[in-house]
Amino acid sequence: PHCWRCKKPIIFRATEQWFISMEANQLRQKALEHINDVQWIPHWGRDRIYNMIENRPDWCISRQRSWGVPITVFYCGKCDEALADGKIMHHVADLFEETGSDIWYEKEAKELLPDGTVCPSCGHNDFRKEMDILDVWFDSGVSHAAVVEKREQLKTPADLYLEGSDQHRGWFHSSLLASVGTRDAAPYKAVLTHGFVLDEKGRPMSKSVGNVVAPEKVIKQYGAEILRLWVATQDYRNDTRVGDAILKQVSEAYRRIRNTARYILGNIHDFDPATHTVADKDLVEIDRWALSRLEELVNRVLKSYESYDFHVLYHAVHNFCSVDMSAFYLDVLKDRLYTSPTESLERRSAQTAMYRILDALTRMMAPVLSFTAEEIWGFIPGEREESVHLAEFPSFEDSLIDNALEEKYERILAVRSDVAKVLELARAEKIIGHSLDARVELAADGDLADLLKQESAQLACLLIVSQVEVTDSLENATTGENLPGLKIRVSKADGEKCSRCWNYATTVGDHDDHPEICHRCLQALA
Repeated sequence: PHCWRCKKPIIFRATEQWFISMEANQLRQKALEHINDVQWIPHWGRDRIYNMIENRPDWCISRQRSWGVPITVFYCGKCDEALADGKIMHHVADLFEETGSDIWYEKEAKELLPDGTVCPSCGHNDFRKEMDILDVWFDSGVSHAAVVEKREQLKTPADLYLEGSDQHRGWFHSSLLASVGTRDAAPYKAVLTHGFVLDEKGRPMSKSVGNVVAPEKVIKQYGAEILRLWVATQDYRNDTRVGDAILKQVSEAYRRIRNTARYILGNIHDFDPATHTVADKDLVEIDRWALSRLEELVNRVLKSYESYDFHVLYHAVHNFCSVDMSAFYLDVLKDRLYTSPTESLERRSAQTAMYRILDALTRMMAPVLSFTAEEIWGFIPGEREESVHLAEFPSFEDSLIDNALEEKYERILAVRSDVAKVLELARAEKIIGHSLDARVELAADGDLADLLKQESAQLACLLIVSQVEVTDSLENATTGENLPGLKIRVSKADGEKCSRCWNYATTVGDHDDHPEICHRCLQALA
């Protein structure tokens, strides 16, 4: 054998040591039983520590070092009998609490022992101290007693222990044995194990290689929020990678989440939740759809936090902001927000939904995007807690989820996707420029035809075009990719472009005082 540090050959020599027996007082069996009382994240952590404790030898707790936490044992100077008495150990512990453990090295044995102490074997009163120290894993293993139990504001057992996967043999292991041996209970409710951080190419970080990604440099370049968000994006159960390219992707994801909040804040600036909130039953249908999607997000995020699946909540929030909100809902809302009368039900309905969405989003993102959430919180209108970090999480309301409405909008989104492809072809052929330049004709069979006719009044808004006509059949039309039964034809919209809403309408020019706007906008300004 060779020394792992200096590489020189070594000789093993058996010496006397202090041990904790794994069989005495059934320590091994009790520890194995209490493993099942703990939530192990990931699940394989349970099997790993179980196998280690099931097969481990007795625990050698003594070390031959110059300094450390002393093993408070004395030896008779005459017969060499070990004096390992509980009352004496408590007496020494009281001295440690008063002056610190260094007193063990500063005082003679007689100054540390209670007056009148004699050897129980031979009656001699001269003693020497044990100079071995405790294994440092024993030190860390009793942190639950030294830290958690000593503070009234902390609960025991601890909610969570978290460390790298090597700690099944280390801190998790020693903590369990120390707590079961002295408290007959595990010191933790849950144990979370994470992998290690590697560089962008999957290599361990090393100063000699020069591939260390220092957190302080990341914070200086990208900001603390990007570093925090990167952590949330990772499936920590495995080793994770970090580097400039990865951080740039995270930065883009952060920008999308932040821009969603900025857009909503800009459009609820005149919204007072105390007076302008629209009741659920009076909300515009698409606003009820958005709140249904929000409630599904709340449910998923709460479960993700509870199960420590932070990467799941990141993807859920990011997809909600980029797909449900930015790519569809907030895009569709622009016409209603910018052109409807200020106090109209249509505008206040949209603001009600956006207010509730942003309020819930901000609360949910606060543990991860702490600074961003606090910044957003300061701009959300209405009376609220001074800080988002003093506010409660949103609660999940199953009654707010409308499955039938979501199924309906899933089909509408499929129609929208197919129409968008045909609009792009029309744009490439110079038939239209912007989508509002377009007139869209749709035809379908069966249930889809019924849906299109039912929603014909709002299809132009949902597709962000000026005009939509639903017919029974279409010639020279494009077949949908998502919906093969859908026929689509795009042409230049009829009428002139309204300078206020940018929609094309045949009513532009009808009003002598305002010839540049359409009839709808004229009513909004009346």
